[in-house]
Order: sequence, then C-alpha cells, then structure tokens
Amino acid sequence: MLRGSQNARQVTPDEDRFMFSSARKGPVKVLRLIGSSGFLLVAFALSALPSLAHHPFGMMEGAELTPLQGLISGIGHPLLGPDHLLFLLAIGFVGLSHPRRWLLPLLACGLLGSLISQVIHLPVGLDLYAEAVVAITLAFEGLVALGAAPPVLLLPVIGLHGYLLGGTIVGAEPTPLLAYFLGLLLGQGALLLVITTSSRRLLDRIGPAGQRLAAGIWIGLGSAFAWSILVP
Repeated sequence: MLRGSQNARQVTPDEDRFMFSSARKGPVKVLRLIGSSGFLLVAFALSALPSLAHHPFGMMEGAELTPLQGLISGIGHPLLGPDHLLFLLAIGFVGLSHPRRWLLPLLACGLLGSLISQVIHLPVGLDLYAEAVVAITLAFEGLVALGAAPPVLLLPVIGLHGYLLGGTIVGAEPTPLLAYFLGLLLGQGALLLVITTSSRRLLDRIGPAGQRLAAGIWIGLGSAFAWSILVP
C-alpha cells in the first residue's frame, strides 16, 4: 500500500512564492480601485463647484481688461472652469500612446481655437448650446478611454474649448489680449505637462478596471452637465 505522504505532491519554494503573489493580487486590485475612486470623487467635487461664468476673480470683460488682468485671467480661466479642468484632467486616463508627444499638438489646437474666436465670433444666442457641446466633450473623452472613439479627435475638441475660452476676451486691446493668450499657454501648458508626464503611471496604478470606471464617470458628468445647461 502506498502512503499518502509518498503520493502527495511537494510544493517547491518557487511555487509557494507564486501562490503567495497570486493571493495578494486581489487585495492590490481592490486598493487600486479604491484609490482611483478617491481621485475621481475629488474631480466630481470640483465639478460641483459653481462655474465662473466670465473671468476669474470677478474681473472685467473684454476691452476693460488690463494686461496683468489678462495674464491672470488666461492662467486661471481654464483651471477654474469645471468643464475645462475636467477635460484636461481626463487626458491622463484616456490611454494615449506616448502621452508626452500629445502635449504640443493639444496646446497648439487649443490656442488655435482661441485665435479663431477673435475672427469668427460666436453668434448671439448660442452661448448655452456651445457650453452644452463643451460639456458633452467630457462624455466623448469617456468613449476614447473605452476605445469607442479615436484619440486624434481630441485635437479638434480641445480647439473647441479654446474657442470658447478665447470668446471671453473678444474686443480687448492687443496688449491684454496677448497677455491673455500667454496666460492660457502657461496655465494649460503646465497642467498638461504634469498630466501627460504622469499618465502612464496613473494608468498602471488604476488598471483597466479603474480606467473603465473613470470613463463611465466622465460620460455621466458630461451628460449631466449638458442636461443641466439645456434643461433649466
């Protein structure tokens, strides 16, 4: 009769380490999901803040801006508006290939949109519809993260954001206008630099499940923003 101890398969040290590592994967994934959820909840809290309709800190509009106010407004406007800020933050999780290579094209398209707004003005009465379209761009980023839309379309979309940002300074004198564009370049450039640099690290941390969760939240936020704008 063969003894059970003789037939029992011996577990090697390598296999023991493998089983221990596999057992740890579950909790690690849960922790990553919790961490990503915390980041997204912070973003959601930012989106709940009241949006500044015009220039930051209650500044004057257009021709009444000084060069210093134009610079401060350019830096603060895309960072203090929830829809623009959330759009920029989402660049970090949409899954761009070589994210740093997208920095200059994204900045260029955004500034191009702002320049176009100085030549082709938004027709009167379409402000709300334009803001609703910008809100929908958050949902579009969610689709990009899910692989349902091509990332290259982010370039004209950020151009649309730039168009609305530029529309707030139509009629300004050349000096504050240039200062405003410089502020846009500095504000958006600094944020996009941080986001594109940390994008791969963020995706590795949250994993595919966290990316899908972020995509769903952004789709929900974009749809909710657009609904709240169009349906008072």
